[in-house]
Amino acid sequence: MKKEMGLEKVQVVGLGQASVDCLGPLDFYPPEDTKLELSDLQIRCGGPASTALVTLSRLGVSTAFIGAISDDPFGRKIMDNLKKEAVNLTSLKIRPGYVSQFAFITITKGSGRRTIFWHRGTVPNLKREEVDLHRFPGARVLHIDGLMADAAIEAARQARALKMTVVMDAGTMREGTMELLGFVDILIASETFATPLVGPDAPHKNTLFALRKFGPTEVVITLGAKGSIGLNDQGVVFQDVFLVNAQDTTGAGDVYHGAYIHGLLQDWDMARSMRFASAAAALKCTQIGAQTAIPDLDTLNDFLKSHSDI
Repeated sequence: MKKEMGLEKVQVVGLGQASVDCLGPLDFYPPEDTKLELSDLQIRCGGPASTALVTLSRLGVSTAFIGAISDDPFGRKIMDNLKKEAVNLTSLKIRPGYVSQFAFITITKGSGRRTIFWHRGTVPNLKREEVDLHRFPGARVLHIDGLMADAAIEAARQARALKMTVVMDAGTMREGTMELLGFVDILIASETFATPLVGPDAPHKNTLFALRKFGPTEVVITLGAKGSIGLNDQGVVFQDVFLVNAQDTTGAGDVYHGAYIHGLLQDWDMARSMRFASAAAALKCTQIGAQTAIPDLDTLNDFLKSHSDI
């Protein structure tokens, strides 16, 4: 078999979603059966796993994406965007004749808060036999978002065998999630992810300990405008948010995940990785789109130096 050039340089492999996002700013979110004119409409790319990889790429980390799209206009835009961002696509499956994932996102002006209407598309999910992490002999981290559970579980199994660190973006509890958690080393979850396990009013510290029992050695919960909180063997860490003029919070968590992984690659402790990730997510929020304002390393380091009190 002919050796695939460049794959040995890949440090992070991501498996999961890539999307086209149509973003419309609103002065306020309207009630049902009313009409409201959008002041703008922007078409950008997003998706949890792919946005985390774009973040890492802009920070100087070599990445590869494993996923499935079609040859429709959405799929072509997704592929062109990832190529532009220098994400390796040798393991991307293109299935002709389907519809790729897309979303319509309303953004409330002033707060930057977003409401997402998304469609996973009609592209068949990745199969277990289509996952092969051995193609990336230098990879240190596998990042998964959990949507395609069978493929994610297979990837996590391979990653464990290859001594890779498995990081999971846990946004929603889905079928297969509990099995997947047993292979995860670092879990970065949304505030609502564990609600089915601990209830809606459980203290965040209780949630951290509950999630850690499923296997991850590190657990971080992102809390939106309230910051983030993490737990590892050294104890609980809280990270406040960096205040910016937020235009759009779409993809902030995905950027957080990518920046946190950058910290792992530098062997930083949890507190430093959380601070770095929080700053990256804040800068992302300054423009519309999940990936538009993701900073490069120099920009992010300058921002951190100017906010040394946080």
